[in-house]
Amino acid sequence: MSGRDALRRAYKERKVESGVYAIRCETTGEVWVGATPDLSTRQNGIWFSLRVGSHREPSLQAAWNAHGADAFAFEAIEGVDLEGLDAFGRASRLKDRRGYWIGALGARGLN
Repeated sequence: MSGRDALRRAYKERKVESGVYAIRCETTGEVWVGATPDLSTRQNGIWFSLRVGSHREPSLQAAWNAHGADAFAFEAIEGVDLEGLDAFGRASRLKDRRGYWIGALGARGLN
């Protein structure tokens, strides 16, 4: 097995943590909350879309454009166990936990 194949296999077999995350603008104090089936890859995707100016949430994109990347922090705020749930159950549980954190933090929603 080549090194590349071993890396691919390790990636596929890794433990994926689902959960809820917050993006905070340190300059303004604004918070956006989202949920994802894979917390380990979410920040890279969001930061990429913000850097190229194509994020779906206009308020987050505007804040990023105004204050720059250094003003933002990504934080995983809750791991969510999705074991044993079907696709609908997984989506529903993530949506429920996201809603809880939006209310608790007075945040805007992502996704």
